[in-house]
Amino acid sequence: MESVAKLRNVRLSARKARLVVDLVRGKGIQEAMNTLQFSPQKTAPILSKLLKSAVANAEQKGISDVDRPVLKRFIPRAQGRASRIRKPTSHITVVLAVK
Repeated sequence: MESVAKLRNVRLSARKARLVVDLVRGKGIQEAMNTLQFSPQKTAPILSKLLKSAVANAEQKGISDVDRPVLKRFIPRAQGRASRIRKPTSHITVVLAVK
C-alpha cells in the first residue's frame, strides 16, 4: 500500500529541485529527514514539509510502516525594448511504500 503527497507549481526550477530529490530518493523516512535537515539548498525545507505531509497521509490511511511550466514576465529595457524573465515552476510528488 502506498501513500502519496503532491506539491504543484512550486516556484523553483525542476533542475534545482531534482538535485535535492535525488539525495533522498529510495531512503527511509528518518534518514531522508536527517539529510534534508542539514542540506543548505532552498528546496530542502520545502521537500521536508512535503515528506511530513506524506507521512501524515500514510498514518491517516492506516499504513503502519511508514514537467516544467514557466511563468513569463517582461521587464522594460533601454530604447523601448523589453526582456523576458522566466520564472520556472515544478511539480514534486512523494510516494511512500512499504518495502
